Amino acid sequence: MVHQYKLNGYNIVLDSCSGSIHVVDEVAYDVIALYESKTQEEIVTELLEKYSGREDVTAEELRLCIQDVEALKNAGKLFTPDTFADMAGTFKERSGDVVKALCLHVAHTCNLNCGYCFASQGKYHGDRAVMSFEVGKQALDFLIANSGHRTNLEVDFFGGEPLMNWDVVKELVAYARSIEKEHKKNFRFTLTTNGMLIDDDVIDFANREMSNVVLSLDGRKEIHDRCRVDYAGNGSYDRIVPKFQKLVEARGNKDYYMRGTFTHANPDFTKDVFHMADLGFTELSMEPVVCAPGDPAELTAEDLEVVKEHYEILAKDMLRRQKEGKPITFYHYMLDLTGGPCIYKRISGCGSGTEYMAVTPWGDLYPCHQFVGEEEYKLGNVWDGVTNKALREDFRSCNAYARPECADCWAKLYCSGGCAANAYHATGSIRGVYEPGCELFRKRIECAIMMRIAEQEMAENN
Repeated sequence: MVHQYKLNGYNIVLDSCSGSIHVVDEVAYDVIALYESKTQEEIVTELLEKYSGREDVTAEELRLCIQDVEALKNAGKLFTPDTFADMAGTFKERSGDVVKALCLHVAHTCNLNCGYCFASQGKYHGDRAVMSFEVGKQALDFLIANSGHRTNLEVDFFGGEPLMNWDVVKELVAYARSIEKEHKKNFRFTLTTNGMLIDDDVIDFANREMSNVVLSLDGRKEIHDRCRVDYAGNGSYDRIVPKFQKLVEARGNKDYYMRGTFTHANPDFTKDVFHMADLGFTELSMEPVVCAPGDPAELTAEDLEVVKEHYEILAKDMLRRQKEGKPITFYHYMLDLTGGPCIYKRISGCGSGTEYMAVTPWGDLYPCHQFVGEEEYKLGNVWDGVTNKALREDFRSCNAYARPECADCWAKLYCSGGCAANAYHATGSIRGVYEPGCELFRKRIECAIMMRIAEQEMAENN
């Protein structure tokens, strides 16, 4: 499958199934577009007419270009057939029932009252609660027992707001460290926080023990304070930004990223990304809101067009900053074209419900944090393990080839079929398609590919 697009002065041709990317001139771009639907002579006739004013476009040159395209096809770098469909149903079967990551909901409560919160202000449509050490300990034991041959295990401390149960977080980290060598495992911890309760103890511990820290900030003060308010209705920006700056400054070279959400109020989200960069943050992410139809935060069709325009603005500005020696990272543009995800990952998807699960304060298992509270999606618990085998198999077979709508999509081997939770909340089925999300994902991939091309060009010119 071939996808062609023009961006930032580049004529880009992507061969989806081989992963080959070609930057070509305008004539070759047109030849490729016509190659599969026209004969050689039809292509020559049509393009001679189109470029009638150009002396360098001759019948001979066009035929040579067609030969070059044919050579790329024969080399498996253009018009490569999709041979992965038969593999899609078997890759996850080979991995068995190995679990590699848990999202521990250590607090189903929050000290903010964000209007767009998918987790109902941390309650997940249920009761407020915090996880006990005993439940968390059992969750870690469950992870080790079900991790098979995997050495590196991932644990995300999540909420609600996990700092509202901070002592248990520290106890669980200490427990994991005490048993990892015995079991020949290595725990990598992530903390996701709104920042309200960050203090020196949190900064010291997080920077020592957490492989990654995710900090929630929506950008400009007026945008952030529009949704991310406390229960008195007061914005949180002024209280959290100095704490985030202190944590990041002390963190050194360890991973972190600022994670924001943009809504109908700010489809021009680049202003918020650039604001965060001006605050000194370089590792950035802005996610489109996912909410119920008709919600005031919902992105409209008009908003989506603005968002796509701003993805391009962001990509071009990031290249400018890189040239100036002041680079920033945008999570969705982190695309490795040479050593990126293997074909297993590209076909099988994120692993929710199979390799990755969320754990509630009571020890119940769900496919991921966005399914928590949906009783029909409960997989089991950390004592008995996965008891809803049929549900796990449903998620195991949920991949880029399980959705008919994905069949002709050039980006399916980049998104792996998309987010099952977004599909469920949009359509009622994990095999559905959340089309606005697909539309934005495709634009992000186009921008990310363009950036890799520009970066390679910069490297060659230096």
